[in-house]
Amino acid sequence: MVLPIVKYGHPALRQRGATVTVVTPEIRQLIADMLETMLAARGVGLAAQQVAQALQVAVIDVRGVTDRPSTLLVAGQPTSPEALMPLVLLNPVVTPINAAVIGPEGCLSFPELYADISRPESVDVEALNEHGQTVRFRCGGLLARAIQHELDHLRGVLFIDRMSRARKEELREELDELQAETKAGLAKLAR
Repeated sequence: MVLPIVKYGHPALRQRGATVTVVTPEIRQLIADMLETMLAARGVGLAAQQVAQALQVAVIDVRGVTDRPSTLLVAGQPTSPEALMPLVLLNPVVTPINAAVIGPEGCLSFPELYADISRPESVDVEALNEHGQTVRFRCGGLLARAIQHELDHLRGVLFIDRMSRARKEELREELDELQAETKAGLAKLAR
């Protein structure tokens, strides 16, 4: 089922996700719904907070993105990133490997807003998959950027928090408008 994606101003986006201790049927359904939602929204990543769930659950799929390549090493061996897609990460731990690089980012919770964000080019990742099994890999390029973006969501951090002050000021009007729309919609639901 395609779930509604919450927008900037929704309190769920600032919530730190709870650790997933058991992959229950409810968690499996959430994962399936998040994958369907991400696909329908034409995104490359989605965190549980973006569908108003404060859990350490993220889904990623970089297949089809050819202008921003990804790299993947599994057990030290180069592997096609497509081999892991779609990627489900529960309770991810991410370790930066090298220096940060600046690259473009957008976010499904901030429609049509983009900014250059500085993040490490490559990262080591350890997480549980949808079967509760531990996965470990090193990745770079778009895959590393997407994982770090989603990890931020799991911690209640938004990409606007990582923007340059100047870029955030350029977007101030759009951000204020988006936040006001979201809060107005929440107020209407509360009645």
